[in-house]
Amino acid sequence: MTTPPSAFPDVEKLVVDVLKADPALAGVTVAVQAPATGFDGTQSAVFVNRRGGAWIGDLHVDKPLIEFEVYGPTKTAAHVLANAARKALLATIGKQLGTSFVSDAEEQDGPRWMPDYLYRGANRYLCVIELSLSVF
Repeated sequence: MTTPPSAFPDVEKLVVDVLKADPALAGVTVAVQAPATGFDGTQSAVFVNRRGGAWIGDLHVDKPLIEFEVYGPTKTAAHVLANAARKALLATIGKQLGTSFVSDAEEQDGPRWMPDYLYRGANRYLCVIELSLSVF
């Protein structure tokens, strides 16, 4: 078995950049965490987190699980944003992102309605997509 790289690609940054470049998400906050102040769960936002994944050493492939926490002013708006984020990420199959090549993207869960107990007025959906990234 080959050893993993000393550091995985910053897949959260790669995904944030993909979503920020998508016209369907213009004006939406896209980040790895909620702003320190002013966020109450009713704004349009997509937060990107790596939930884990696996390094496949023999193939030199990183398979991160990417979670989207998607918020909107209404439940419908949050659902529309969740679908836009999913579409943008799934469209990266076959594309180069930085030093990584996206050979596959597979939805693992979502979009799933999930009440947010931190932000009482929030409308939130969660999605999880597994990427297959060839690392160069």
